[in-house]
Amino acid sequence: MKIAGDALIIIGENFNATRKIKITSPRVVQQDGKVGIGYTDLDGNKRVLDVTKTVPEEPNKRQGFNLPHIAEACRQKDLHYIRWAIKNQELHGAHIIDLCVDEMSVYPEERFEWMAWLVRTAQGITDSVLSIDSSDPATIRAGLEAHDSTKSRPAINSVNLEAGRQVLVEMAKERNAILFANASGQNGMPQNAEQRVENLEGCMAMMEKGGIPMDDRYLDPLVFPIGAGPDFGRHYVDAVRTIRERYPQVHIFGGHSNVSFGLPERRMLNFTFVALSVLAGCDALMIDPIMNPPKDFNDFMFAANALLGKDEYSVKYLKYTRANIAAAKKAAAALAA
Repeated sequence: MKIAGDALIIIGENFNATRKIKITSPRVVQQDGKVGIGYTDLDGNKRVLDVTKTVPEEPNKRQGFNLPHIAEACRQKDLHYIRWAIKNQELHGAHIIDLCVDEMSVYPEERFEWMAWLVRTAQGITDSVLSIDSSDPATIRAGLEAHDSTKSRPAINSVNLEAGRQVLVEMAKERNAILFANASGQNGMPQNAEQRVENLEGCMAMMEKGGIPMDDRYLDPLVFPIGAGPDFGRHYVDAVRTIRERYPQVHIFGGHSNVSFGLPERRMLNFTFVALSVLAGCDALMIDPIMNPPKDFNDFMFAANALLGKDEYSVKYLKYTRANIAAAKKAAAALAA
């Protein structure tokens, strides 16, 4: 399934219970002892997600505190915020919405309930592919069981060589699901490009044995912060290049924004890293499409492929730019009407 045709496939990373907003963010509203996150919903109404209960009472502990807005919206079952968070990603170009509730509870049974509830809720909001994401295969199964495949296909995030993860291949086959695979090995995280490639080759062998179609395989060589290791960015890009050479038809992606964690001017680093990754062979990105507009990356990709001769006679570039011009004219006509 070509979700985005020739354009980059965008996996929206932002509906994850780990997502937080700094208490110093302009979106944070503090008034009358209450703390909330302000937003304008899709109908244009000004709203506030109340997160007061998550904030420490002592002023000195509030400094530098981060607000778990996705987890709090789920706990309150605030459908206005949840709808806004999901549809906003879709409206900004996401084709797949990643859902993760691992941080909601330390108890597996509660995580199962949260995942099932969230999958059903999200399918009432969007027809986009939902990626069911968890470190626990049983939580993924709970999400798949709640998923209505008549509305869209599910995706599973993700299989790897760690003990116990291989069952996800069987789940993907049973549910006709897109299957993500990451480069984690039997003994932990990969240390270089070669280990990334070796581990993902192992995943490819499992998916081949399990009968997963090539177009349903999404490989993630794993992005680590360059602030923690100066070679981590190069390891990822080198792995992407090798995987693309060996498997021309597979999809390759990564959590690209991880590369800049802990460093200033993250947007600049993220854009540059994505550009390098696209040149190396990535055709999918796992990003926050609101902060990192997919059009910027698509503009770069189509132009770079034309300039480097990957797009013979600039056929795809011309098709892409003509579509953009037509869309702009249509939007202008709608405004003038």
